[in-house]
Amino acid sequence: MKKTISILTTLIVSLIAICTVSVPRQTAKADELPIVCLGTSLTDAQRDGTLKTLTGPLNGASYQTITIDGSDLVKYLNPSGDNFTTSSGVWSSAMIQKTASGSGINVQILDYKGNNNITTITANQYKNAALTAGIADANIYVTSAVPIDGSGALAGVYAAYAKNGNHLNQSQVNAAQDEMGTLSKITKENKDKDGYTDAQLNNAIAGAKQEMGKIGNNISDSQIHDIVNNQININHLGNTINNNQKQQIINVLIEVRDSGALKNHNFKEQAATLSKGIEKNAKDIFNKLNTQENRNWFEQLWDNITSFFGHLFGGTIVTIR
Repeated sequence: MKKTISILTTLIVSLIAICTVSVPRQTAKADELPIVCLGTSLTDAQRDGTLKTLTGPLNGASYQTITIDGSDLVKYLNPSGDNFTTSSGVWSSAMIQKTASGSGINVQILDYKGNNNITTITANQYKNAALTAGIADANIYVTSAVPIDGSGALAGVYAAYAKNGNHLNQSQVNAAQDEMGTLSKITKENKDKDGYTDAQLNNAIAGAKQEMGKIGNNISDSQIHDIVNNQININHLGNTINNNQKQQIINVLIEVRDSGALKNHNFKEQAATLSKGIEKNAKDIFNKLNTQENRNWFEQLWDNITSFFGHLFGGTIVTIR
């Protein structure tokens, strides 16, 4: 009897020991970790401040870092017309974080010690440029320790994206940089004009990309022209975007087509998600624009037609937009 009790006791102790062995915590693979891209021109103090700013959204989660220098600017930006050298300074920095499939591209410009030092490029311009470059489903954070236009920040994102084994087409990167420069210029020219916001312009671009994606890579110049006109009207920019600016937009979107961006199988879906995100983040603007009295004549006419035939045939006609 004592021997049986002893055996049972030993067994119980063994089972307890097995159950209390700690299970190693699974860690993210290196190629899944967010990548922080730090400008090489930062001082030690600025580097620490930039790192703290960019990794704040991670709440203590792991990440990896790379340094962006003049050679990265030369590699990614000079083919689009810039004239950087290997000794060019780099201050604007970024972090890219993979997100779930279908989540789209989200960009946040983070204040550095209370100041927004990205003086020219907007978050929506970064989003559209990233989409054109071939980036999908990612959170991108941008900041700078010194005031700077921010046009070079995506060079770090491109380098980080490539580091994780994602090939970027240089033609798409060129188109993305040209697009970002064009949209930034148009926003600057229309600054403080009634009836214009950067969100409206970038939503028109995202909407145009979605429509282009539906047609595919064989879309003609004239179709792009019609799509741009339609998106400008939908976003109530007809009274602010002049013909010269409209042509610049058409030229940029033709370059996007020629870059091969439309061949990406998820381009259309990413563009649609981008548009929804822009409207959500600027809902006060778009709620005001999308009132019944502000909707354009064609939309009102189409609603009247579908309503008429719906009543005539006793059913419901579904409108897809």
